[in-house]
Amino acid sequence: MANIKQQIFQELDSLEASVIHLRADATSASKQTDLEVAILTKQVKNLREKNEKAKDLIEKSVSILEKLKK
Repeated sequence: MANIKQQIFQELDSLEASVIHLRADATSASKQTDLEVAILTKQVKNLREKNEKAKDLIEKSVSILEKLKK
């Protein structure tokens, strides 16, 4: 009976260690995901700014070409 109790406690200790590792992995993954989201958000913002500048340049170019056409 004592042997069974000892085995149960060993299994519980092993389970507790696994839970600690899983929690650490989950925390790490969460931080990584937050970092990835921040990077992607910054990239999207930069792309939108570049697209806006490109749109302005295209509009100016079209305006110049229309004036030259007349």
